[in-house]
Amino acid sequence: QVQLRESGGGSVQAGGSLRLSCAVSGYSESGRRHCLGWFRQAPGKGQEVVARIYTGTDGTWYADSVKGRFTISLDSTRTTLDLQMNGLKPEDTATYVCAGRRGLCPIPFDFDDAEYWGQGAPVTVSS
Repeated sequence: QVQLRESGGGSVQAGGSLRLSCAVSGYSESGRRHCLGWFRQAPGKGQEVVARIYTGTDGTWYADSVKGRFTISLDSTRTTLDLQMNGLKPEDTATYVCAGRRGLCPIPFDFDDAEYWGQGAPVTVSS
């Protein structure tokens, strides 16, 4: 069973940077191809996919709201999923959750499409 554990996050002023990490464990030995993503939920709003990556090709996708500011990446061991967030804005304030599913990334990749989720990490950006 795949398990995710997030770290990082916190509070920062607008224009600053933060890095979220998600430790991924429990990949099956025979099938390591997964779709992994970062989602966020701002107060009073629903889950929004921020970025996703397919482990088979390292192909990435970003929401327009974060394109050019956020970078999703996997380390060489394929066990740490990072989200580097630069140029943060107050509207980026949310709880960020890493999530994933086996196989290809569905289009769109909705929160309910995931098969496993992390516990969430809060990010607060002040103006």
